[in-house]
Amino acid sequence: MLRINDRISIPMDELHFDYARSGGPGGQNVNKVATKAVMRWTPADSPSLPEPVRRRLLRAVGPRLNSEGELIISSQRTRDRLRNIDDCLDKLRDLVLEAATPPKPRIPTRPTLGSKQRTTESKKQRSQTKKLRKPPSFD
Repeated sequence: MLRINDRISIPMDELHFDYARSGGPGGQNVNKVATKAVMRWTPADSPSLPEPVRRRLLRAVGPRLNSEGELIISSQRTRDRLRNIDDCLDKLRDLVLEAATPPKPRIPTRPTLGSKQRTTESKKQRSQTKKLRKPPSFD
């Protein structure tokens, strides 16, 4: 069970892991042992996510989903398969935690009197600068 917070947990049977040979340092071990972890999860079909969290998560990771709707997270940070699995789970936990916190509502503000006056003054100054660039008219 992957525990996200006190209300959200994802059962491990929803997550599917594949393993491959990872690149990077490691000598002969890299050529022999499949330590790279690739995790697949379908967030749209997951019954463990509340609906608002699912919508925010799908909006956030939409471009990362494949054609079957699977979120693919991989890790080859270490030379140990179990540590790479833990790294994949940490990445998933971070993504779901970010989607679990609702966005703060925007409070619309209006410009202050001082900012309006400064804007007007800078526009007048800019207009005056452009007028001075023109050649004098003989009218």
